Amino acid sequence: MRISLTSRSALVIVDVQNDFLPGGALAVPGGDSVLEPLNKYIGLFTQRGLPVFATRDWHPRQHVSFRERGGPWPPHCVQNTWGAEISSMLNLPSSARIVDKAFSPERDAYSGFQETVLSLELHKLGVKRLFIGGLATDYCVKATVLDALDIGFETVLLLDAVKGVDVNPGDSEKAVREMILKGAIGVTLDDVLP
Repeated sequence: MRISLTSRSALVIVDVQNDFLPGGALAVPGGDSVLEPLNKYIGLFTQRGLPVFATRDWHPRQHVSFRERGGPWPPHCVQNTWGAEISSMLNLPSSARIVDKAFSPERDAYSGFQETVLSLELHKLGVKRLFIGGLATDYCVKATVLDALDIGFETVLLLDAVKGVDVNPGDSEKAVREMILKGAIGVTLDDVLP
């Protein structure tokens, strides 16, 4: 499906952080494959002067999602560590807005909208159409896309710029199906009209 960038479009890049890339504490298998397509999308948006947002997990040291607290994950994306930094291989413009999430010790948050300023910032800019990619398809990307749809944004899933964890084989494909069934529009770079 062909879809165009409009003056009311924004790009949301989910959690492309060192800990989710090869060599990180919770690496998504092949997670670095999203970098090149995301950089191309960033180029399209910055050429048009359109807003770019990047979410990041910003966990305190004793976060509830960590195994030592009974959560499912090893410690990752701990505030003010290398692992929590957004990858330097992502060509974010200086105007990009960073949105921290999951920063409360007692609450987890997969969605970029959960207890953050993202929705408020997007509404202030008059954004209607979101283009969403990043890591991981079956967790934070899915949660962010589903929340965007619930809030009422026209939501475009960048199929060539997402990668999943697949804790259970097929989780990522299932997540993509769920997002599209709920109303997300699945596209690749070739479908986007600048």
